Amino acid sequence: MQSFDALNRYAIPEHVFFRFGPGGQIFADIRNSSASASVFLQGAHLTAFQPRSQYDPLIWLSEKSRFAVGKSIRGGVPVCWPWFGPHPDNSQFPAHGFARTHLWTVSDSSSSKDITRITLTLEPTNETRAQWPHETPVSLEIVVSETLEMSLTTHNAGNDTITLGEAFHTYFHVGDIHSVRLEGLDGCTYLDKTADFARKQQEGDITFNAETDRVYLNTQNDCIIHDPRMYRRIRIHKEHADSTVVWTPWAEKAAAMGDYTPDGWRQMLCVESANAAENVLQLQPGEKHTLMVRYSAEPL
Repeated sequence: MQSFDALNRYAIPEHVFFRFGPGGQIFADIRNSSASASVFLQGAHLTAFQPRSQYDPLIWLSEKSRFAVGKSIRGGVPVCWPWFGPHPDNSQFPAHGFARTHLWTVSDSSSSKDITRITLTLEPTNETRAQWPHETPVSLEIVVSETLEMSLTTHNAGNDTITLGEAFHTYFHVGDIHSVRLEGLDGCTYLDKTADFARKQQEGDITFNAETDRVYLNTQNDCIIHDPRMYRRIRIHKEHADSTVVWTPWAEKAAAMGDYTPDGWRQMLCVESANAAENVLQLQPGEKHTLMVRYSAEPL
């Protein structure tokens, strides 16, 4: 773990601050003239983002999130890496990989009046090497301005081809899940996890009236959340991501999870930019890959 003195090398007056949060965990807070954000150093997990032009945040975080050592938190932008979903060979390994529950190291920061950057890297440990015996330096650059950009870069520094799954498992803040619709996936093939991974085809925009858990394949499209309650559209732009995952747990599943308030599930929708399922990557020796997303709000 970086000491607080080491972290403060990357503090920038009026723009980047480090603090102890719940459970003694360390956060980076970012402020500039365009927006504010917070990043939980465990998992390089962005927990808040709000442009100053918006009355409400773009990113949703459960009021019952647990900030415990080695545990994932509910909401924000979990980084799923180096696999998505269950491990393909070992069910004892954590779902969605280990990146979201291990401490990352701050390695760079910079800021102007209206745009701030922070970069974090994930250092391997004996525990992670037991699950992932590959030399794959990985870094996450977060750029906070009127938009939020996140770039996850993996370098295959070893001698063997690796299979890589990854995602930004982003929870977007919505007025009410019953009233939103998601544009951008019309005509796409998807795997329906609520129907034993049945292969289906999307017709029109997506609306929500029950648990939804789908992996849309072979799509590079922008997605747009239309939210009449908040009078806005959230645009989700991605690059070098061939899958989009759409998820809402609905009431019964959210209640069983234990880290939602009774109505918390109504105010969130996950739209995840990913390389998952049939779109996992084959990364050649020496190759680098960057998954990038940009989130922005537009008036409805």
